Amino acid sequence: MNPTVPAEPRLALPAVSSKSDPERFLYAAAAALLFLIMLLGFQQFYLHGRGYPDHELAPPIRLLLVAHGLAMTGWMTLFLVQTLLIVSGNGRLHMTLGRLGAVLAIVMVLLGLWLPIATTRVEPDITLWGLDRRHFMAIPMLSILTFAAFVAVGISQRRRHEIHRPMMLMATLTVVAAASDRITGLPGLFALSIWGRVFGPFFPALCIGGVLLAAKWALRLKFDRWFAAGYAAMVGVCACIMAVAHSRLWDQFTAFLVR
Repeated sequence: MNPTVPAEPRLALPAVSSKSDPERFLYAAAAALLFLIMLLGFQQFYLHGRGYPDHELAPPIRLLLVAHGLAMTGWMTLFLVQTLLIVSGNGRLHMTLGRLGAVLAIVMVLLGLWLPIATTRVEPDITLWGLDRRHFMAIPMLSILTFAAFVAVGISQRRRHEIHRPMMLMATLTVVAAASDRITGLPGLFALSIWGRVFGPFFPALCIGGVLLAAKWALRLKFDRWFAAGYAAMVGVCACIMAVAHSRLWDQFTAFLVR
């Protein structure tokens, strides 16, 4: 008798929903919307190589600004592609590109932490959201750390799509606030309201997240606890970021960073 030859082990792929699962299309639609927000918010950068609102990129940090913009564009593009791969059922390529996403996330975090420091040194007198430049540093710096936390959870749970998907979406919603804040006229709709005071430039992203949570509930007729937990964490963190931005302790900390 021939000896039994053990079967060759197969690479375990992340779980992919069936093609009849409408949730896949919800994530793809969300990714497309966030990609459009990025294009609208950074249109001056893409079309004219200028900052918002239509001003020249500061020469001392021009390269850093361009690198940050390219990294952000790369992440938003990859997020859209990844959702479309899930729609098409191509889990293997999705997993392969996920490694690129992990590297890109690290680059985004490093650039996202350094850029506010460099920008404050070059343009210290600008006021944004009623905050001087040093206080405003809390928004980009703490939001990129929040992005990193969501991505870390998403990657660690990459084989559990019920956790992986909402965590990666929350990560992307966190950073898309930088784009929505640059859409002409949009911040003016809520900046002076209680929502603007509590959540600052994060409010549009939180609205999108709330709508998506409700849509998932309607599609599934079941409450998505992982999505809700991620969204609740994002709401709480965004409110805390704005509170920290107004604090004296943060001002002292940033004075140390930019000196």
